[in-house]
Amino acid sequence: MNSENASPKSVSLNSPPQRTLGLVSATALVVASMIGTGVFTTSGFALGDLKSPWIVLAAWVVGGVIASLGALSYGALARRIPESGGEYIFLSRTLHPLAGNVAGWVSLLVGFSAPLALVAFGFGEYMKLWLPGWHPKLTGTLLVLLFTAVHALHVQRGAWIQNAAVILKVVLLAGFAGLAALRLDPPASPPAPGFSLPVFAISLMWISFSYSGWNAAIYIGGEVRDPERTLPRALLLGTLLVTILYLGLNAVFVFSAPLERLANKAEIGQVAAEALGGPSWANMVTALVALALVSSASSLIMAGPRIYAKMAADGYLPRWLIAKTGPPRLSICLQSLLAVSMLWSSTFQALLTFVGFTLSLSTAATVLGLIRLRRREGKQLPVPGWPWVPGLFLLGVTVIAVLAVLQTTLPALLSVLKKLFG
Repeated sequence: MNSENASPKSVSLNSPPQRTLGLVSATALVVASMIGTGVFTTSGFALGDLKSPWIVLAAWVVGGVIASLGALSYGALARRIPESGGEYIFLSRTLHPLAGNVAGWVSLLVGFSAPLALVAFGFGEYMKLWLPGWHPKLTGTLLVLLFTAVHALHVQRGAWIQNAAVILKVVLLAGFAGLAALRLDPPASPPAPGFSLPVFAISLMWISFSYSGWNAAIYIGGEVRDPERTLPRALLLGTLLVTILYLGLNAVFVFSAPLERLANKAEIGQVAAEALGGPSWANMVTALVALALVSSASSLIMAGPRIYAKMAADGYLPRWLIAKTGPPRLSICLQSLLAVSMLWSSTFQALLTFVGFTLSLSTAATVLGLIRLRRREGKQLPVPGWPWVPGLFLLGVTVIAVLAVLQTTLPALLSVLKKLFG
């Protein structure tokens, strides 16, 4: 049997998934999944390393290009396999069911539950200034429970709330970037000490993590109308929209104040806003970050459980997770329970250290599956920019993953060896 025709053992469901979501909902999911805290924090550390606002912006451009290449590659797979399940279903069909099973567990633990815990934690930390006396983790828990109820009750109504939050977020962020641009008076920056490719690559690694989420629409493919057309468009449209927004926001951030005031600041968004408009602008950015986290939590709760329901239907998870009608309610509850458990755990942040690295390997494996399927099916499987688009994406993600190992795992290992034998 050809591997692309091999699939996990399936379980008959009472009714097929209802395709009720359109291009707007699918695109909104991509945008919501991408825009989180990263855009408000990463450039501060990048400025500290690269010493040049222009080189930092160049890194954001490259990150957007890599994400767009991934969106084009995934779009080709979505046309061929227009089902819910994301990397789980893609890898099961293109490489091997075992590869898909591993990707499904990665999604359950690392891809959605852990990031949802981080989003909830960040939301609680940002809101503690406005909710004195509230424990940040309690605030984050309430956020998770709220959107668990929203998305468990009704697919379309949950999507409507998601769409409204995303549209509001994009309009406010674009409005802030436009108003801030009118106040920019770029200070004279000291000349960069010289371009270093390794340093640039490390900054790009963290910036690429801020672009993660460009593949979010594939997780609800089975509930999208005309998925062969809608999914590829949503992936690319959402990614391009976020890339443009990221470039505008980060141009404001890196040119808002002298480099020494911005470098290595995790709260670069707040620092930049205060430099341009005082405390009131800083409060405005805090509100925008909170809104970004709200829609991120919503998108994670909307997308992830579709994978677990699909795995249950294929016999890899308990049958009670199968979504027979409507949204996968029990899968939604399972993911939210895991996220809240991680939120209140003292060790969940250690897991998040490996999120970006693990997910980059998952996306690389998925595009590798696309390449394998294309080589087997030929022109019957159209891939935009073949073979350059998937090839360049695979190269970029591989380089970033290798750098992640060199910058995190390898130094830690050397430190342990030094203690043992030094």
